[in-house]
Amino acid sequence: MLPRNIRTGGYNLPGVESDNVPLIGFRPLSPDRGTISGHSGRRAADAEVQSSQPTVVEEEEDGVIYTVTVKQHHGGPNSPMSTVSKSQCVKAGTEEKLVLHLLHSFCMGDSSFITIFLSTYRSFTTTGRVLDILSDRLENPPGDSERSQIRQSFNKAVCTVFSTWLSEYPEDFKSLGDPSRLLRLAPLLPHDSSSAADLRARFLRIAEELSEKALLPDTHKDQTSFTSPPPDASKFEPTSILGFSGALIAEQLTMIETELFVRLVPYHCLGSLWSQRDKKGREGVCWSVRATVRQFNKLANAVLASCLWPTKLRSQQRARLLEKWISVAEACRARKNFSSLYAIVSALKSNPIHRLRKTWQDTDREALRKYEELSEIFSDKDNYSQTRELLKEEGTSKFANLENRLNNRYLNKSNAQGTVPYLGIFLTDLTMLDTAVKDRLDNGYINFDKRRREFEVLAQIRLLQSSCKNCVFTADEAFVQWYNSVPTLREEESYRLSNEIEAPGDPSPRGHAPAVVITQCPDLSTSRTSLAGDSDSFFDFHSPVNNLLSKLTKHMRSPSVSCLDVDTSPPTNESNPATLTPTTPTKSHRRSASCGNNPPGNIQGSGADMRIIRIRMDLEDGNLYRSILVTSNDKTPTVISSALEKHNQDPKQASRYELIQLLPEGKELVIPATGNVFYAMTSSSVDFLLRRKDGNSPFGSHPISTETSATFPRIKAKGRRLVRNLF
Repeated sequence: MLPRNIRTGGYNLPGVESDNVPLIGFRPLSPDRGTISGHSGRRAADAEVQSSQPTVVEEEEDGVIYTVTVKQHHGGPNSPMSTVSKSQCVKAGTEEKLVLHLLHSFCMGDSSFITIFLSTYRSFTTTGRVLDILSDRLENPPGDSERSQIRQSFNKAVCTVFSTWLSEYPEDFKSLGDPSRLLRLAPLLPHDSSSAADLRARFLRIAEELSEKALLPDTHKDQTSFTSPPPDASKFEPTSILGFSGALIAEQLTMIETELFVRLVPYHCLGSLWSQRDKKGREGVCWSVRATVRQFNKLANAVLASCLWPTKLRSQQRARLLEKWISVAEACRARKNFSSLYAIVSALKSNPIHRLRKTWQDTDREALRKYEELSEIFSDKDNYSQTRELLKEEGTSKFANLENRLNNRYLNKSNAQGTVPYLGIFLTDLTMLDTAVKDRLDNGYINFDKRRREFEVLAQIRLLQSSCKNCVFTADEAFVQWYNSVPTLREEESYRLSNEIEAPGDPSPRGHAPAVVITQCPDLSTSRTSLAGDSDSFFDFHSPVNNLLSKLTKHMRSPSVSCLDVDTSPPTNESNPATLTPTTPTKSHRRSASCGNNPPGNIQGSGADMRIIRIRMDLEDGNLYRSILVTSNDKTPTVISSALEKHNQDPKQASRYELIQLLPEGKELVIPATGNVFYAMTSSSVDFLLRRKDGNSPFGSHPISTETSATFPRIKAKGRRLVRNLF
């Protein structure tokens, strides 16, 4: 390798003294020409310290790549001496070296490494593997021949790592199953401090619990089975909701949502974990996110059932039910309960309610105006910019930024209000990061810069959680009883009831068109470069990650809702192609993925043209869309196989299906059986249909049953990103 001064143009970089560490590259940052000024009370001469242009270098040493920032400060008139500051953080490394860096990060000035590692390590390794590596290192601690200061620093680092780990993520140790690792670790902890003795005792207690748990029959209910009691449909009175005030209902919903949000484990939202939730053997992962999903669906179902179940009501009476739920949504907004607010708005926008023309015509105009305003909060324009701005303004504030009359109407001013966000926004950001940024560098090193970006989003969740921990609520047994008595409506039941209320065929009264689920995005290489920026402000909602998201959506044609769920549309027995077109009224909350470049939906870069398309199966009980990535190399059988797998069908049956592109005006384009889908499709639509060649539905008369019903958004890789097989 060339000497450092030759590789850098004949000059030695300031602050980098060693010639034994290979220099991978360096880049200058934008000049910082500002003057560092002190407080107004200081003399100006004391503040005249000029900083030279900082330099960023990447150094590789013993299996780790460091990003080193070197900055030379030139003294002012009263301080002619210049100083050099140097900071470094891990960019990438091998699994073993990243784990061992936990013990070295403090002395190297990388103070945030432990927090970031413990929040995100499940994306690239396991708890058992981390404990094994650390135990191997503890078996060979600094010897007596080494300086006492080194031994003390090492012992302090060991205690800091494990005490932080135990206090923040005790479930990691309790879920090990086998106590052998803890029994091995405990004696290896330092013996010269009280903190180490306390850690040793705690590890031994957990190991004892694991041993006892292994001997007992598995009859306990763990957190993965956290569900509400089954509803008692016989006790359900739909119109009883009118007997509760909007403020009381909102308070009870906020109580439920707050409890779930405080219990949320932030790392369960990581894209690498959440996107694997439907795979066999992964049913128990992300239990805290699943609980939030179930509550979202339960509330949306309650709105649907209360409005549709009493089919004999006159339109004026049913309009009172809509007005009640709009008032509840307004009260949820005052309580900064964005999760329940979005669930209610989503249900009111769903097709079974959306199509009730006469009911909407009889709804109070002021209520409709409020409904429009509340719906606008979750506009997907510019990547949910309005929702993000509200989180930034009100995330840690005591009360919502509303008119005093609204706060006085819905809130008890003696109690501070936490903020319960719509979790889908964070799931979208994290899944986007997971799919857009490589897990490993070309040399096989784990990309830890990616974990830093992910941690920025997790830190926002934890900040909002802290605002909810001191909230106090009182349960209202009457409402809880009503809420738990709401029967679960299947999709086909919702449409049947809606059609009984108003016969099909009437035009939709509302002006909201279904959300388009394809967006545009720039070259991925540019996006990856942007992700390498500075990350000092972890808790700022305009952090580098969100700045990136804003840039990504700057040129979006029609952004879509981040979804954790599936689409639905009214069931029909007609075979007219017009009923299958993208213009068929559908719910705006879709499980989708958005990426692309011109033409809409295309992604440039990564060696091939790509496009995100949405495929549903030809069912009679509504649309069930899945988004997949199509490259310029994909033939029809490959795309059909991928779509079948997404729909939990046998991909080996691909030969029994044909792929059809749904075009505007009810037209269809049959993709050739052996054709190239990317070049055969037109740019006018991203909606496709899988139809059996024999005309039979693969499900018979039974619809697909999924844990998340058709109302809670199922996560999508939103933004201009290369999307892998997420679902």
